Amino acid sequence: MTVGIVGMGLIGGSMAKSIKLNTGHTVLGADMKETEMLKAELVGAIDGRLDDKRLRECDVVIVALYPSDSVAYITDHAAYFGQGALVVDCGGVKRVVCEALRETTLGRQFTFIGGHPMAGREYSGFQYAQDDLFERASMILTPYPDAPIELVARAKAFFMSAGFLRVVFTTPERHDEMIAYTSQMAHIISSAYVKSELAMKHKGFSAGSFQDMTRVARLNETMWAELFLSNREPLIHELDGIISRLHQYRRALEQANRAELEGILREGREVKEMLSEG
Repeated sequence: MTVGIVGMGLIGGSMAKSIKLNTGHTVLGADMKETEMLKAELVGAIDGRLDDKRLRECDVVIVALYPSDSVAYITDHAAYFGQGALVVDCGGVKRVVCEALRETTLGRQFTFIGGHPMAGREYSGFQYAQDDLFERASMILTPYPDAPIELVARAKAFFMSAGFLRVVFTTPERHDEMIAYTSQMAHIISSAYVKSELAMKHKGFSAGSFQDMTRVARLNETMWAELFLSNREPLIHELDGIISRLHQYRRALEQANRAELEGILREGREVKEMLSEG
């Protein structure tokens, strides 16, 4: 099988490395940056370069670009994908991508399925790509309701063979609701937390908790701003919730109400314990 990967950054590069490690597929890659292509070729992450002509050879095309760029690429190349090809994006939001591509891909010779690999790092670029990035990760897929079941099954089998621990199917709306909580909120909180006036004085006073809380503040602001704005309604809902909960902690502290403080801390511990058991 021939797999095309568009975008050789952290996710696309890791996809290429993982596919090469776990399968016998031929991998073709494309990126606007020549340096990324040279790095991928140098380490053998790709077998050749992907262009419009070779796009027709691909049984699977993975588009690992920002959501708006993925929409533009798939729209512009709709006539170039091969008969029966499976095209999957890797964007961190799904509703705006799937809605934008619905009419573009309807009735075409290929099948588009929205995707989101649930793995990453706080760094970007091919130099940080890893062949084991996805080995404990979920691949989320959001096929259209009328997607051929055999192609949906094929998508699952492909990503499982590429090294993912599991494949999860859901709707774009459900995906975005959950991602607002499990991923986007963590990045916002980390970004806000690290801006304390005490941050530059932390050395000697910080340990694992500080590192855990600040790790994802080292983000790509261009990408994350696009993700946040593309998912602003679910994200605002989650922000409103945590702001309200933080006020409970502040009130208990302001009032020196130990019983209330212990109560809300206990609630948090119990929720975490239930999550850990799951």
